[in-house]
Amino acid sequence: MFGILAIHWSVNPVIFHIGNLGIRWYSLLFISGFIIGWYLFRWFFRREGIKGTLLDPLLYTLLIATIVGARLGHCLFYQPDYYLGSWQGFWEIFQPWKGGLASHGGAIALLLGMWWFARRYGKKNGFDFWWIMDHLCITVAFAGCLIRCGNLFNSEIYGDVTSLPWGFIFDLRGETQPKHPTQIYEALSYLVLGLVMVSVYAKRLDRTYRGFFFGIFLVGCFGMRFLIEFIKEPQVGFEQGMAINMGQILSIPFILAGIAILVWSGVRKKPAARV
Repeated sequence: MFGILAIHWSVNPVIFHIGNLGIRWYSLLFISGFIIGWYLFRWFFRREGIKGTLLDPLLYTLLIATIVGARLGHCLFYQPDYYLGSWQGFWEIFQPWKGGLASHGGAIALLLGMWWFARRYGKKNGFDFWWIMDHLCITVAFAGCLIRCGNLFNSEIYGDVTSLPWGFIFDLRGETQPKHPTQIYEALSYLVLGLVMVSVYAKRLDRTYRGFFFGIFLVGCFGMRFLIEFIKEPQVGFEQGMAINMGQILSIPFILAGIAILVWSGVRKKPAARV
């Protein structure tokens, strides 16, 4: 028996049209994450004495790495047979507006992008890769919250059937039974993680070691992702019948890396703030 308080969700994912171009909630929230990140980094730079002219190249690097990495991650991790199996599929790799972005791919690309950024600008400005990652993960937590809200507006990547009173019936997907709104679960977990890290940064930066924020982020973000995946519906056909799905398989290395970074941070004991 399903809860009578289930929420019928039929919100149009398109806010309005400009000619033939539809402006979607997902796109608005995706871009909003970068705007929030820009203002957070402006605060970080001012507090730790880094020149503000680095904000623009940092933003461009983040945009390119996130979009390219998330798109390639979806194509290669979830549907390689389609995207690599024909010329039509291959050319769709370069058409992200047709849907399909994977957070794990975006995470890998961000690591590579920030490694390049630190090598290009870090030495002469007094920061390194670990410093930039400690600060970046704070902004990513809030951006991840907004992106999951965008997934909710798209009525996508939701959970299994539930009898809980906050279950969502995704009418636009033809669903007739309430499902776990896992987009909201993940959004809230990222929001809490971001608020905790901002609080530590604001009040205890002088007592925090480099790598701490990055390690906490990896363990918290991908740990919650691993747990929430247990109540998600399979995103692609080959996940049917698997004990753990592709999202969980891809989360395990990030969780282990986070634990290792926390241990390394405690042993190294280098101040988190720019010196």
